[in-house]
Formats: sequence, structure tokens, C-alpha cells
Amino acid sequence: MRAWMKMAGIVIITAILTRFVPFSAFFRNVDTLVHELSHALVTLVLSGKVMYIHLFGDQSGVTLSSYTERWMAIPISLAGYIGAALFAILLFLLHARKKEQAGLVVVAVLAVVSLVLFVRNSYGMMWCGGFAALTIVICMFAPPWLRNSYYLLIAFICLVESVLSSFIILSLSFVDPEKAGDAANLSKATYVPAFVWGLVFTGISLWCAKISTSLLFRRSRVTGSES
Repeated sequence: MRAWMKMAGIVIITAILTRFVPFSAFFRNVDTLVHELSHALVTLVLSGKVMYIHLFGDQSGVTLSSYTERWMAIPISLAGYIGAALFAILLFLLHARKKEQAGLVVVAVLAVVSLVLFVRNSYGMMWCGGFAALTIVICMFAPPWLRNSYYLLIAFICLVESVLSSFIILSLSFVDPEKAGDAANLSKATYVPAFVWGLVFTGISLWCAKISTSLLFRRSRVTGSES
């Protein structure tokens, strides 16, 4: 129970604090990019075709893909929120192992690959290019304290957004199921109500957030024992 309380406290406090960070909206698109890339990756694994990804300034996004079998809509639709939640774990795992520079390389590469292969709207292309350039500069030239602070900003924003976005979908699945995004798509594909899928997304995001925050405290204990 204490671990869950710690996770909830960290998510709530971070959600509030990051709203005061200049240009935090810009960095919240990292979570959106990972979400949409997760859809694209599963589409390709299933031998489907990714037509395009669009990213928008309000931190929303869309992936248009084509596939041959109706059932493929299920794993493709599941991939977005699950992929974003798992990516938050990856970022905190790299932090726990003091691999922040490697983590910045990962997010920069994702932005560049997305720009080259998938993202096709003007805002999304400018965002991918700008974010990749900034991240590469920070990774290569910034002093360690700035590089690590930048990394933690991205990690915490990805953590918070993966949780908040799942709660948004959950609320939409109750009040307006047709607009519940991936939950609505899953409902059409499986005939299971959208709110059930909203609960699944929320449960997974909270579980992944718990793992992420436990990795954060693991880093703290390791650092403390070395000092």
C-alpha cells in the first residue's frame, strides 16, 4: 500500500509542478509520439501498412494504418497506452542504472525515425525535428547536471502523461464512448464496452507507474549508499 501511495503522490505532485515548467507542453508530446509509434510498430509487426502519423500542439495524435484482418485492430489499439506506459518504465530503469545519456539517445532516435518514416503533418514534423535537435545538443554538449535534469523532465512527463491520458480515456468511455479513442476502437472490434477497455488502460498505466517510481527510489538508495 505504501508503494501505491508513493506513486500517487509523485504523479499528482509532478502533474502540478510540470505545468509550471516553461514549454512543458512541448515535452508532453514525447508521450504522444511514443503512443502513436506503438500503434505503428504493432501494425508493421502484423504486416500492416502505416499511412501516416500526425502530432498536434494540444498533445493529441493520430495514426492511420491499414491491415488485412479485423482482429488486428485489437493489438494495434492496445499498443498505444500500453507502449507509452512501458516506455516510462524504460526511462526510469535507465535512470536507475545511471544511463541517462543512453536514454536521451533513444528518445532522439525515436523522433528522427518518426520524422523520416511516419510523421507527415507540418506541426508534427517541426516538433520531431526541433525536439531531436535539442535533445542531441543536450546529450552531447550539456554539463551532466543539465543533461540529467533534462532527462528527468522527460521521464517524469512521460510518467504523468501515461497515467493522465488513461484517466481521460476512462472518463470519456463513460460520458461519450464514441469519442473514447482506442477504447472506442476496441469496443467496436470486440463488442466489449469502451469503459472496460478504459479500466484496462488505467490499470496498466497505474501498475507501470508504480514500477517506475519504485525504480526512482532504487536509484535514490543506490546513490545514498555510495555517498
